[in-house]
Amino acid sequence: MLKVAILDDYQNVSQQFVDLEKLSGKYEFKIFSEPFIDESDALDQLADFEALLIMRERTPMTKNLIDNLSKLKFIITSGLRNKSIDLVAAKKRKVIVCGTESNIHPTPELTWALILGLARNLKEEIDNMYQGYWQTTVGIELKGKILGLIGLGRVGSQVAKIGKAFGMQVMAWSENLNLDTCKELDVLPSSKEDLIKNSDFLSIHVQGGERYKDCITLKEMDKMKKTAFLINTSRGPIINEDDLIIALSTNEIAGAGLDVYEREPLPENNKLRFLPNALLTPHLGYVTAENYSIYYSQMIEALESCVNGKPIRIIE
Repeated sequence: MLKVAILDDYQNVSQQFVDLEKLSGKYEFKIFSEPFIDESDALDQLADFEALLIMRERTPMTKNLIDNLSKLKFIITSGLRNKSIDLVAAKKRKVIVCGTESNIHPTPELTWALILGLARNLKEEIDNMYQGYWQTTVGIELKGKILGLIGLGRVGSQVAKIGKAFGMQVMAWSENLNLDTCKELDVLPSSKEDLIKNSDFLSIHVQGGERYKDCITLKEMDKMKKTAFLINTSRGPIINEDDLIIALSTNEIAGAGLDVYEREPLPENNKLRFLPNALLTPHLGYVTAENYSIYYSQMIEALESCVNGKPIRIIE
């Protein structure tokens, strides 16, 4: 019987989206609801498994992990792209890597939840309501403000459309900015420097990885308006986290809305947790019932295809 590990099911909800009992005659499943302490812990706990069903980049599939899990045959990830999988190591070990489809709109929706939360001081006002206070801050309007987008791909384009609906001016920059997309969406193409200087809300929508690592550091934040807000629903390392803590602590910028972090889950003692001008969510961008339904059902579909010798949605 094939031994299958379902990793990082933080909310312990995988069985709400797929009936593992129906498959119990073919597979022996084990659900891991807690993150591994470290890679050594992962190696110990996963030594006997032949297939890993993984959720995004929660547990990186490193060369060391792939090389030392001697029984591993299949890695199946949510989504069709996962930069935390060492595909070279997997190919060398003949470990098949497959993915799933994914809805694109949950992340733009959460981006706007963060933007609106910052504009209207929702964290502070909600906290104060429960303490018995009434109207303690003054918010700002979005209409007429400048929304700057780092990245105008599938997610950034959706964010741009909503910004236009709010009556905002939208600018965009990336290293491979598509001018046709800018024209289609009535978005002003910009240099990185002008985007940073002029934006009232600066939102990040490029892929993670070395290309955009530390794209925003204290140097960039020093050039932003003191009234500006920085939003990141993409990947944590795109913003230098230590520099962001300095900028928020010294009010170099007005605030930040973050769904992603350098290290996840975010450590309990991380300084971001204690800053009043940081609006934080725990990487919820893709965490919806609709997405999870796609992820878990298609993970099982991909697992079955691999076992039958006809893998689908292969990632190479």
